Amino acid sequence: MTSPDLPAELRAALNARLEGLSRSDAAGRAAIISQTYREGGGSGTIRTETDALAYAVARMPATYAAVVASLNALTEIRPDFAPTSLLDVGAGPGTASWAAAEAFPSLHEFTLLDANEALRTLALDLTRRSDRLRRITYELGQARVYAAHAEAADLVIASYIINELGDAERNALTDVMWEQTKDTLLVVEPGTPAGYARIIALRARLIAAGAHVIAPCPHDGDCPLVAPDWCHFSQRLQRSRAHKQVKGADAPFEDERFAYVALSRARVENRPSRVLAQPDVGKVEIAAKLC
Repeated sequence: MTSPDLPAELRAALNARLEGLSRSDAAGRAAIISQTYREGGGSGTIRTETDALAYAVARMPATYAAVVASLNALTEIRPDFAPTSLLDVGAGPGTASWAAAEAFPSLHEFTLLDANEALRTLALDLTRRSDRLRRITYELGQARVYAAHAEAADLVIASYIINELGDAERNALTDVMWEQTKDTLLVVEPGTPAGYARIIALRARLIAAGAHVIAPCPHDGDCPLVAPDWCHFSQRLQRSRAHKQVKGADAPFEDERFAYVALSRARVENRPSRVLAQPDVGKVEIAAKLC
């Protein structure tokens, strides 16, 4: 299992960039950016080098942890999966690429796509001293347009990106990503009812196109959950000093809630049932809700 904490190489690169940066200024910028995302906006408020760095310090650890947790679930079901190429759609500062590089030593081709120039610049700077990632290809432009012309990859990841799109654009990007998937597509979203709804819609669309679910569902059928239930997960991660300062937090840890789906072109047999909620422990029995 890959650790949910940022790898030492990435932490060192971030810390080097933080030298001389006002923590209070970074915290203010990070708060504005986070509020924009919570209100359904995108990365348009990230315009400068400082904006990008503030966003990375505040959000990169949690996003990384969620992607790693999803990849760990994928490799638990398919321990023999050894992709050599990755397409990272809506890559931002390169978080999912770092996670995939840690999870899969077999990866050696990394293509990243994003429309935000400040985040692209930061991603390239963070990876330039990395043995694995310094030769990444990072295309600047709208994800759907560039994904349609990118080389197909064994593994395609879209993390925290489809929530920025309207229904029509989201469906179009979903179709393009699946077209560019040689083997497996992983989509990660915030662990909210809205994030779950987007995951379920994408899941249904791609199952209709011939995809098979690897995780978290042990089946390709309709999701049996009904409102107010929704399928989501939580990953605990440690906060660094800089992380706590930028987020204005005192707790030494953070719990990132996320929803995800991993889909493959090949059917996976013998998928185990999944516990959906905290088991109810009684005096004579333990009851658990399973999928």
